[in-house]
Amino acid sequence: MIPDRPARLLLNRRHGTPGVVVLPESGFRRARAEIASWPGYAPTPLLPLEDVAAAARVAAVHWKDEGGRFGLGSFKALGGAYAVARLLVAELARRGVANAATTAELAGGAHRDAVREITVTCATDGNHGRSVAWGAERFGCRCVIFVHETVSQGRRDAIARYGAEIRVVPGNYDDAVRAAAKTAEAEGWFVVSDTSYEGYTEIPRDVMQGYRVMVDEAADQLQGAAPTHAFIQGGVGGVAAAVAIHLRARFGAEVKIIVVEPERAACLLASAEAGEAVAVPGDLDTLMAGLACGEPSLLAWQELERGAFAFMAVSDDSAVDCMRLLARRRPAITAGESAVAGLAALLLAAREPMSRAMLGLDPESRVLLFGTEGATDPDLYARLIDPSD
Repeated sequence: MIPDRPARLLLNRRHGTPGVVVLPESGFRRARAEIASWPGYAPTPLLPLEDVAAAARVAAVHWKDEGGRFGLGSFKALGGAYAVARLLVAELARRGVANAATTAELAGGAHRDAVREITVTCATDGNHGRSVAWGAERFGCRCVIFVHETVSQGRRDAIARYGAEIRVVPGNYDDAVRAAAKTAEAEGWFVVSDTSYEGYTEIPRDVMQGYRVMVDEAADQLQGAAPTHAFIQGGVGGVAAAVAIHLRARFGAEVKIIVVEPERAACLLASAEAGEAVAVPGDLDTLMAGLACGEPSLLAWQELERGAFAFMAVSDDSAVDCMRLLARRRPAITAGESAVAGLAALLLAAREPMSRAMLGLDPESRVLLFGTEGATDPDLYARLIDPSD
């Protein structure tokens, strides 16, 4: 179905060991109620991929298609904007402006002058920054987004359309994270990041709770048929941890979570090999821009070091193979570069007897995939799907 290309697979030797509660259920219930109240909210589709299931020799494969989420093109719309809303409500209370403001009031212009004095910021490869900018525009605060120099102009423009100021910094994503944090501290701004580190966990926790809404929808759409496996993209690990936590909450600990990263930015796989969170060096030069992260999120690693069953790394070529596969099937699915790592890992592992056995893939397996973005850079997507154009 796609060409056979090299991939790395590592079983997690710490899988199933006890750990801390990273995302309390009460926080998820708040996130679900809030996000479901927003205008334009609707569950994204869960699509059966019968052709992929046949090729992988499993019972079923389902694709959670996040390309239409709130018109922003990715699952990140659930996290960044929700965290902005939570921050603004808390900050207005702290400043004595409003003890119990609602996001509906803020979206309607209540406390406008006070909200305008608040600036939110973050680093992004594209999708998270778009969500933060969208939330800032919706609720009325200022927004400054830091991008590293290899973020495409199309993604920068998409963020700027929501009124955010874009600042470009040299280096990679992790350099942009540090630049955003340093500037925020100097200016009195608020970092709304999807990665967490020592001393900075509460806002990323809100971001991850928002991500769980996507998983909860998928669990409902499966109509009680528990998945046996979920292949989910890595990055800093926030969405993978949210998937692991919520599938365990809905279906128990039997679902095998396989975290998939680009081979040139596999910080989670490297951390599993080392037995502790480690950073991978270099320019993180991968086509899968949303996954080009060299340092794991602290909160995410606290979950994945025990909640992930295995880690995989796949090539950029395999990602393009899967984008074309989905674009050319009928009905077609539009999936961006960072959406398809999980699909690539499934197809590559399923064809190789040792990997298939290690992951427990068999004719009874039911696999859940998360198509975490659509064509978030349409020009780049078009060139990758049909390079002859």
